[in-house]
Amino acid sequence: MKLNRMIDHTILKADATELEVLQVIEEAKQYHFFSVCVNPTWVPLAAKELAGTDTAVCTVIGFPLGANTSEVKAYEAQDAVNNGAKEVDMVINIGALKANQLKKVQADIAAVVHAVQDQALVKVIIESAMLSDEQIVQACECAKAAGADFVKTSTGFAKEGGASAHAVKIMRTTVGPEMGVKASGGIHSYEEAKAMVEAGASRIGASASIAIVSQED
Repeated sequence: MKLNRMIDHTILKADATELEVLQVIEEAKQYHFFSVCVNPTWVPLAAKELAGTDTAVCTVIGFPLGANTSEVKAYEAQDAVNNGAKEVDMVINIGALKANQLKKVQADIAAVVHAVQDQALVKVIIESAMLSDEQIVQACECAKAAGADFVKTSTGFAKEGGASAHAVKIMRTTVGPEMGVKASGGIHSYEEAKAMVEAGASRIGASASIAIVSQED
């Protein structure tokens, strides 16, 4: 199982400098990671540096709280696509989900899906560590109904924690084989990544990507 083509090599810290972002981009090119995941401000740079390579540009929308309005998320997603993003990872309205306002959650996701149409993959970050098993199912059902391409465990910024194999398994069972499942947040080793894949993940988000692939047999 070669993991490099399943990895979104990630740098999302607030204080990342251009030199640090460029280093991550170079690493992604060297190791042929599937994508580089950067904050929206770095999308034009990443698109320029990755042109002609097999590494895509991924960014985050409504990150990390998911508390922006749907209109702002939609605009942010379209702007990112215009700047060269091929994948957008949006954070759901977590408060609405926990209040069982499922129509609002679905409409929020649909706004982003509609904004980018077929120009980019949409991954829906549900922040699984904050949710009950039932809420994980509901979030995944909303993402599926809204036409998203992936569901994703975590931002990596929540104090409650990141990805777990338990959450990934629930997500995969809920969305079935036709959607992607991305495990992200706190994955630092090959063994942790392998456990996520075995639970049903089809993509891994990590900043420790080189350490992960270096431990492969």
